Amino acid sequence: MTRKKRRLVLIGSALTVLALAVALALTALKDAIVFFNSPTDVAEKHIATGSRIRLGGLVKEGSVQRGDNMQVRFDVTDGKSTIRVAYQGLLPDLFREGQGVVTEGTLDGAGMFKADSVLAKHDEKYMPKEVADALKKQGHWKEDGGKDGGKSAATEPQGRTQ
Repeated sequence: MTRKKRRLVLIGSALTVLALAVALALTALKDAIVFFNSPTDVAEKHIATGSRIRLGGLVKEGSVQRGDNMQVRFDVTDGKSTIRVAYQGLLPDLFREGQGVVTEGTLDGAGMFKADSVLAKHDEKYMPKEVADALKKQGHWKEDGGKDGGKSAATEPQGRTQ
């Protein structure tokens, strides 16, 4: 084999190994790449008890219940499905009913979502694009007809989730 052929074989095999490694990594992370699941996604996917996920949607009006030791329970909804969330700790200053929220945690056997962190939207105009897309998909998104000429707040983010 000539020097040039050996070099081409070495480069070709290195690229093959790299492509195989990338394919295996993407396959393993397929479900973990999702930024969050809506309550409907959780119900449809039949996510296993104890699986760590992110749950996103709107805090349902009238569902927030505060208890002792900073315990809070509230419902997260996408308009079609609702999941009860239990959280213990400080909530973000912008957390309130009717606002977008993304929580991280696990599902228990009774269908309660045990959150260990809660992220609220940044300001009055911004909602994470993924939350807005999920709400549009469910038919519960209302276009803003204000100053931005009818563009939704999700298409022009003005901040980041905290």
